[in-house]
Amino acid sequence: MTPKTTTLSHLAQLAGGELIAAGDGDGDQVITSIGLDSTALEPGALFAALPGTRRHGAEFAPDTADTAVAVLTDPAGREILAQAGEQRPVIVVDDIRAILGDLAAEIYGHPSREMTVIGVTGTSGKTTTSYLLEAGLMAAGHTVGLIGTTGTRINGRAVPTKLTTPEAPTLQALFARMLAEGVTHVVMEVSSHALELGRVTGTEFDVAGFTNLSQDHLDFHPTMAEYFEAKARFFDLASPVAARRAVVCVDDSWGEQMAARATDPVTVSTTDGGSADVKARQVHLAPTGAQTVELTLPEHAPLTFDLPLPGDFNIANAALATACAWAAGADPDAFVRGITEVAVPGRMERIDAGQDFLAVVDYAHKPAAVAAVLDTLRGQITGRLGVIVGAGGDRDPSKRPIMGAEAARRADLVIITDDNPRSEDPATIRAAVVAGAHDAGTDAEIREIGDRAAAIDALIAWARPGDGVIVAGKGHEVGQLVNGVDHHFDDREEVRRALDERNS
Repeated sequence: MTPKTTTLSHLAQLAGGELIAAGDGDGDQVITSIGLDSTALEPGALFAALPGTRRHGAEFAPDTADTAVAVLTDPAGREILAQAGEQRPVIVVDDIRAILGDLAAEIYGHPSREMTVIGVTGTSGKTTTSYLLEAGLMAAGHTVGLIGTTGTRINGRAVPTKLTTPEAPTLQALFARMLAEGVTHVVMEVSSHALELGRVTGTEFDVAGFTNLSQDHLDFHPTMAEYFEAKARFFDLASPVAARRAVVCVDDSWGEQMAARATDPVTVSTTDGGSADVKARQVHLAPTGAQTVELTLPEHAPLTFDLPLPGDFNIANAALATACAWAAGADPDAFVRGITEVAVPGRMERIDAGQDFLAVVDYAHKPAAVAAVLDTLRGQITGRLGVIVGAGGDRDPSKRPIMGAEAARRADLVIITDDNPRSEDPATIRAAVVAGAHDAGTDAEIREIGDRAAAIDALIAWARPGDGVIVAGKGHEVGQLVNGVDHHFDDREEVRRALDERNS
């Protein structure tokens, strides 16, 4: 995949940077890969030494002596390299992230140009929409790569990754691998961090889909307006990362604003529809929460299909996925046939051990998501509703009381527990959630149980026939982050254990 013309001097010119060569002919050095991790480079690599929050990547350049043939850095990194006596050629640019994606794409041969790439962004629903796209596109006869929160798959095979959207060098290398393995369509979640930090720069998107926007990541984006602007980079044709076509769900006001920002967008609605291009509605609801959906597309007969996922928000996800596939040229009839068997890890995932009440695990960790899953579960039960909720440490603290309030407004029992406290005091985080729950002024029973396993035990013990209980926050995750240590913890395993102990 690597063009032989990808030389160091060519990359320096593309980056608009200064090439500091150690000897004659260094500019002719062929670069075969690029990476940020000094411990994971391949021979012939360009080491991208970025500034970090605590240390500069240039400090780790000596560790790459056996792999990297050159270093890419900024003026601060250049000084560090000079002081260390670096002898390899160095490309110096003012802003590494601004050009990193374009350089990585060049090194790996611009693989995204050879595939149909569909990106999905928004606060909630990215993972589910991506899974729906993967299943539908495969049913339509395409070979699909998936990149997202729950990991990466190539032709259905898991590939380990650490971030929702990998850093630009990893992403471009992954695209090249997918292309080599015959992938025709790539579906990927695109986070606001990825758009803001340039992780998707250099990727040529055919379609961008927008789910919704609600409060999240305000530790990274100071205001909702700035959070919106980060997402808008994906839809504004003046942006270097904008997709060729935009598909926008306009069920909320942020969606309407995004549609106004985009050029000739395909609009999607599950409400009254208005002038939306794509409309979807529920025509039947099964006791299990599965739904029959009717969907209309421009100049196409109405589509009716079974959606195994509960909730109005999943109708919106299915409508957005179908619209994105249609915008990408896929056969809509074949696409919706693939939706009927979709299961998304940790998203409204039922845990059944023969109990006489409904038990669910869900990834909801934002106020709007907590509200949505509780409203959905309430509609599926005849009895009481109980929920476990928490909030992550080192993240937006303003949403913590709102999480508690949304839970207390909808549930009969709210158990506040720990959810990845990271470096913060868990009791302080819980106190904010508890305060919000009490301030809601409802009749909900509020309990605080710091140990998450004990909280799950208490929730399962509380349930009676006809009730519904949901463990919210972690979904597919299998770890609990406490003081820099990732302890194994899987809500699904713990709920099954608690159910088995109750039934024994």
